[in-house]
Amino acid sequence: MNFTFELQKTCTVTGARAGLLHTPHGIIETPIFMPVGTQATVKTVSPEELKTLGAQIILSNTYHLYLRPGQELIKKAGGLHKFMNWDRPILTDSGGFQVFSLGDLRTISDEGVLFRSHLDGSKHMFTPEKVMEIETDLGADIIMAFDECSPYPCEYEEAKKAVDRTTAWAKRCKEAHNNSEQALFGIIQGNVFEDLRKKSAREIIDLDFPGYAIGGLSVGESAEIMYEVLDYTTPLMPEDKPRYLMGVGAPENIIEGIARGVDMFDCVLPTRIARNGTVMTSFGKLVVKNAAYKEDFLPLDPECGCYTCKNYSRAYIRHLLKADEIFGLRLTTIHNLHYLMQLSSEIRKAILEDRYPAYISEFYKKRN
Repeated sequence: MNFTFELQKTCTVTGARAGLLHTPHGIIETPIFMPVGTQATVKTVSPEELKTLGAQIILSNTYHLYLRPGQELIKKAGGLHKFMNWDRPILTDSGGFQVFSLGDLRTISDEGVLFRSHLDGSKHMFTPEKVMEIETDLGADIIMAFDECSPYPCEYEEAKKAVDRTTAWAKRCKEAHNNSEQALFGIIQGNVFEDLRKKSAREIIDLDFPGYAIGGLSVGESAEIMYEVLDYTTPLMPEDKPRYLMGVGAPENIIEGIARGVDMFDCVLPTRIARNGTVMTSFGKLVVKNAAYKEDFLPLDPECGCYTCKNYSRAYIRHLLKADEIFGLRLTTIHNLHYLMQLSSEIRKAILEDRYPAYISEFYKKRN
């Protein structure tokens, strides 16, 4: 199998790690943020631009691609890499979070999830076996097991039931998956209950996956609760395998997640807030659509070297956004993705140079 993880350095003060993740489509330097291309595209930017921004791996969504354009078409095209003209690594999630987010449109059983499409109301069934079939057809380098993400907040018994299903489904995913060119990651659930997180970690790790994800966080709980869960979950995870915190993309959450031993992150946050006129900067969030920037001719972030900041002012970008010009959305998206790529790169360098605690201090100092 063309998938190995090489741990290069661990911070002795925090749990921060730097490593190399070898995949069939290239080596990924960790820690890493993965831009989300839900529909086989990262909104408003091309694959060539993503490479320029430093994206090493992107994430696509099994649920959405299954519904449109369909796994058969993507398989016929030669897989997701060829279909979207991306020759670097891809990770596909299992679609679990999406189907569980459908509320009244879905019914969960031990067999799987029966749901209605949000597009046309048609009925579909996701089982662990069906999800493995879809993800195999999509052909990503890293694929996720089908899991049950319990809502926050929820009762203990509901969270326990989701943990038990997640374990049972992980076993079925492993039995159904037979593509040695793909790495199947297991997902640890348990909501905010320490004993359930430990139970889930023990059961999923016993199945011996090549990598592990922490699911069910960043779903409404406070940052403090998220960090507390990470504090007692990541130490249970194998040191010689990658650790992935799903759905987390706020800079401070990445900083703190890495300090607790997480290697991989993904989130729609940078592209979503970009489309709403909000950008990430070295000094915190900036809402460039606000009237305060109408005559502000500074770049979005004077410390940033991205294409947007090198060439355009806050005033110009605000004008584009107010005029509903697509170029404005592209500029804010390019900036936000560059910011998180740069953040990951700087953090990795700081870990390798034994100065991550000092980097964290400087990060927060700029925001005060």
